[in-house]
Amino acid sequence: MSELSGIYRIKIRKEALKFSAAHMTFFADGTKENLHGHNYRTELRVEFEKFSLAEMLPFSDLKQGMKKICREWDEMVLLPERCPFLKVTGKSGPSVEIEACGKRYVFPADETLFLPTDNVTTESLAEIFCRRMIALLSKDSLMEAKVRSIEVIIEEMLGQGASYVVTF
Repeated sequence: MSELSGIYRIKIRKEALKFSAAHMTFFADGTKENLHGHNYRTELRVEFEKFSLAEMLPFSDLKQGMKKICREWDEMVLLPERCPFLKVTGKSGPSVEIEACGKRYVFPADETLFLPTDNVTTESLAEIFCRRMIALLSKDSLMEAKVRSIEVIIEEMLGQGASYVVTF
């Protein structure tokens, strides 16, 4: 009988690894949802081939990265910087002024975060979060453990959300 091979999986989902944020989803026809907020939950899954003391991916490193992103996004208005239906009309001093679908909005600048996307949805949040996590992790540790994939799941309410997976 040949030797069995397998893969390892890490899953991190904790009550503290969440963020509350406001957003509005835009639609292809030029309409949008009203501005509203969610208490977003995050989950991280890492799949890898090798595990030993020397190759270990510490949970603390993974949680630290997740906490960093959650802190940056917590209690913010998340806006898509690449949305064709959103125009920044003023960005000076303490305020950010935008126009979106015929409406004018003024937000405190320190409570507004423009994300590199054309829409703020659970799908786009999962992708941005996943790519940020990869950037925060040590490339050497990912290679040593032979990481096969990293998946981030973002839920906007219990049981409703999206995930994004990067494979190596």
